Amino acid sequence: MKKRLHISGKRATSGNSIAACAFAVTAGKEVQLLPAGKFRSLDGRPKDAPHWYIDAALAADIIAQLDGRDNRLVIDYEHQTLLAVNNGQPAPASGWFKKLEWREGDGLYAVDVEWTARATAMIESKEYLYISPVFSYDKKTGAVMAILNAALTNNPALDGMDEVAVQAAARFLTEGQESLNMTIEELLAQLRWMLNLPALATPEEITAELQKAVDLIKAGNPEAAAAGFSLPALIAGRNTEIAALKSASPDPARYVPIDVMQAVQTELAALRAEVNGREVNGLVAAALSDGKLLPPQEAWARELGGKDVAALKGYLDTAQPVAALTGTQTGGKQPEPGNTAQLSESQLAVCASMGVSPEDFKKTLAAESI
Repeated sequence: MKKRLHISGKRATSGNSIAACAFAVTAGKEVQLLPAGKFRSLDGRPKDAPHWYIDAALAADIIAQLDGRDNRLVIDYEHQTLLAVNNGQPAPASGWFKKLEWREGDGLYAVDVEWTARATAMIESKEYLYISPVFSYDKKTGAVMAILNAALTNNPALDGMDEVAVQAAARFLTEGQESLNMTIEELLAQLRWMLNLPALATPEEITAELQKAVDLIKAGNPEAAAAGFSLPALIAGRNTEIAALKSASPDPARYVPIDVMQAVQTELAALRAEVNGREVNGLVAAALSDGKLLPPQEAWARELGGKDVAALKGYLDTAQPVAALTGTQTGGKQPEPGNTAQLSESQLAVCASMGVSPEDFKKTLAAESI
């Protein structure tokens, strides 16, 4: 959007011009600077825009610009601030202002004007009747973009303003724009810090991350959509809630201290281990007696039962007892002569697994020993 400055009708070679309007003035603190809506000067200006225009939204931007400045804006005499570069004359102030106010249907007002004693006397004696603001505007739409300064004057249509005066007015706009740019950069830096973004994050990246934060806040706080919602108030409220939770004593009927819970868990684990140990001992002893386990398998069975009793039970349920380990070799009869040598439990197990009778196994052993 290209801005133009206007004060009469003469256009500068830089493409900028200035504009000044006039309103009746009194020595009070309030003075109207611009009318509401579309307007023109009495001499038909602007020539490079369809009209001048200001509404509540434009006024809000202008008010924000001025609020971001440290210095007040000057009201001089006959726009001498703009002419001083050319004529070399002093440019004394007649007053100062900083606070603006938009009045719907009426226009933009300066509401904190401080007149000098000299200016007050001249206004009250009717030596000066009008105030003429200097403002910038968009040449395509005529929208007013900034207030630069103002002047007491009796001739608000200052025709014949030369290029030097126009350039002087442009200097005010440039300084104001630089101040606005600094303010925006400071705001972006704060947003980067708050959103934990890199120092070189673009405005688009900042906007995208900020929208994520807005969506999260709205999702957890339906009241965030209200016009009076305040993020600092939300954060302060959450901090208060967290502090209250930290300082509050837990209800013993609902909460158990961690050390007590850990002690209970340790005791329960020990009790389970003891119960499991007894069960494993019984299972292993019965399996050894029934011939479902061989003595060399005892250590393995106890280890398996210690880890998984169900697995041990499953194994023993399918294990076949070794017949040689569950009865006598002679079936309760006296051993036959010459057959008194007894086989060990391991040898008997081998016989059972290979389907060889103990007598044949003993014969094989006797033959090998010759």
